[in-house]
Amino acid sequence: MQLTSQTPLDVLRTVWGYDEFRGAQAEVIDHVVAGGDAIVLMPTGGGKSLCYQVPSLVREGTGVVVSPLIALMQDQVDALSALGVRAGFLNSTQDPTARRDTERAFLAGELDLLYLAPERLTAPDTLDLLDRGRVALFAIDEAHCVSQWGHDFRPDYLQLSLLHERWPDVPRIALTATATAATHAEIRQRLSLGDARDFVASFDRPNIRYRIVPKDNPRAQLLQLLRTEHAGDAGIVYCLTRASVEQTAEFLVGQGIAALPYHAGLDRAVRARNQARFLREDGVVMVATIAFGMGIDKPDVRFVAHLDLPKSVEGYYQETGRAGRDGLPSTAWLAYGLADVVQQRRLIDGSEGDAAHRRRLTQHLDAMLALCETADCRRVQLLSYFGQASEPCGNCDTCLAPPETWDGTVPAQKLLSTVVRLEQRGQRYGVGHVVDILRGKETERVRSLGHGELSTFGIGTDLSDVEWRGVVRQLLAAELLSVDTDGYGTLRLTEGSADVLRGEREVRLRREAPRTGRSRTRGGAAGGRAGGAGAPDLDDEAQAVFERLRAWRAGVAKEQGVPAYVVFHDATLRDVVTRRPADLDELAGIGGVGAAKLERYGAGLLAALEG
Repeated sequence: MQLTSQTPLDVLRTVWGYDEFRGAQAEVIDHVVAGGDAIVLMPTGGGKSLCYQVPSLVREGTGVVVSPLIALMQDQVDALSALGVRAGFLNSTQDPTARRDTERAFLAGELDLLYLAPERLTAPDTLDLLDRGRVALFAIDEAHCVSQWGHDFRPDYLQLSLLHERWPDVPRIALTATATAATHAEIRQRLSLGDARDFVASFDRPNIRYRIVPKDNPRAQLLQLLRTEHAGDAGIVYCLTRASVEQTAEFLVGQGIAALPYHAGLDRAVRARNQARFLREDGVVMVATIAFGMGIDKPDVRFVAHLDLPKSVEGYYQETGRAGRDGLPSTAWLAYGLADVVQQRRLIDGSEGDAAHRRRLTQHLDAMLALCETADCRRVQLLSYFGQASEPCGNCDTCLAPPETWDGTVPAQKLLSTVVRLEQRGQRYGVGHVVDILRGKETERVRSLGHGELSTFGIGTDLSDVEWRGVVRQLLAAELLSVDTDGYGTLRLTEGSADVLRGEREVRLRREAPRTGRSRTRGGAAGGRAGGAGAPDLDDEAQAVFERLRAWRAGVAKEQGVPAYVVFHDATLRDVVTRRPADLDELAGIGGVGAAKLERYGAGLLAALEG
């Protein structure tokens, strides 16, 4: 579907069925169509793909997309094919015949877009192939993979500077949703994009409600979230370890929830099968390590939950951004506790790399702890990390139920004094034992060690165990206390501890929420009712019609062997239910219904609408 005689806006309307570009899309597209290089920083779900797909249809030749996501290339090509776009890929999953067919189509000018993994692109035979064809542009997707200390580092990305050297007149566009200033600079330097124009969109995803809750039986907390707010919804649950992934998936299945595990230790065929089910079926929950998710283009993920503390704000932002790509209300939920801090500190101490690398990891973790412990707007804190100023959002947990803060200087002094007195004895202990001392508990261990004789024994009965753990957690986040990573999690002082002990520094703390087993912020996903996979503003009758359309879509998708969203997004079905088009002409006026989809699915959709 080469549309070189049409403007970018014509292409958008004809192929995608939308009347206007969003945000900076039009500016990026015009720049690339004119032959300029670009670095595009946009949030997940912000419409990055259109920034190279539309120019590929407008410019002469084939747009070559460099992507690390071999397992998802088929779905990406299927989604484009459903729009009438001529797309193909070359990767190690193909047999020789399929590879030859794709190469022949490229050389004949019969492809609008060609997807390649970086290792495939840099192979001599692929470079020769590209020399013999006509390339409209190079799109480097997930460009943050060039960052050597990033969580998605791909060594093959470091070779992509050859694109400029070999094809200096072909425009390049590097795109990512992980975009600190350091990552941005590294993309520019490593990809030889010195003269590229920057396009930095707002990183705000207003449809996502950010919520962080104290960890207290996290699987039970997760189950409550799913049953009360996201029953029947598709979602992703992130866990730190493979064992936790499998145990959590098994737990959810035992509770009647369609859940699947995904981690690097599973057989490749099992991973592929589980990923395909998640993408192609409605209402599946994927329980995974961070090995899963990059490039997942499933628009109707209604929640992303973390059962363990992410290692960095970048990782957290990218992972939570996989929710609500369709713009509908979605939830980012994290259960966080003291043990997470100890575990992450231990992982940093045992990590590969030099001292500077470990310092960077510590800085990342400190920023993540600050986000967890803030008493202010989560979104303001999150966006400020990426250098973007904002106002309180009114749609995160701290805005909807502002936490109470209190002067915790005296409790902090009591706790630090206890650690001092233990250190004076040449002893260090973990939080549980220190709290027992403060609370005056005459446990067998306290008696055997003679810790009932300490001057701080029993001076902390005014706070509960939970409240004392909150004090410890917040002191760790503020670097007024640290924890050894020797396997025992023993507490020790920091340089800042002395200021608190001398009364030279006030310590403001969040009041610990009561542990009721329920989430502190109620009311479902952002801006809508709790539960259900449909649009938040549909009444019961309209919701029934919406579910009927989803059932029709599921049948069509199964018959064609493609994910349901390839047929139509939930947002498009929602508009159909709301506007009730009477014929194909009216259906063509709904966003997401391009010419190819109108011809292929229009009559069936209208029939399903009529029931």
